[in-house]
Amino acid sequence: MQHRAQRPPARSQFVPDGRRPPGRTDPLGDAAAVQEVYERGATFVPEPGSPVTTAEGIAAANARFLGLGLPITVRPRHVYAAGDLALLVVDREIDGTGPGGRPLRIEAAATDVTRRGADGRRRYVVDNPFGAGPGPHGA
Repeated sequence: MQHRAQRPPARSQFVPDGRRPPGRTDPLGDAAAVQEVYERGATFVPEPGSPVTTAEGIAAANARFLGLGLPITVRPRHVYAAGDLALLVVDREIDGTGPGGRPLRIEAAATDVTRRGADGRRRYVVDNPFGAGPGPHGA
């Protein structure tokens, strides 16, 4: 059975269930905390057509985002749940001054799959930040 959730307000945390771990102020500033939002055996797609499937590969791919030193804004567009699985369609945006003092803006409509674990927290099974193409304002 599928359930369609109401569109939640914009969130500025990196955790797939919208909860920020205690003490987290910069959602992209803690590599260990980022790794905790993936379940074992997850797939991360840092570039279209280039899936990464090992914990080490996911950490390395996420290091590029972490290296920007900018927060990510996540605005859920659709959430469809079936038991412990959920498909999320979210607008993601990284916007600010990047390395070298240059303006940087990355936005896309992501397609992600999460699973609720025994602890009640959702973790990424598939994290596809560029999955649905450009965000609502183009790329």
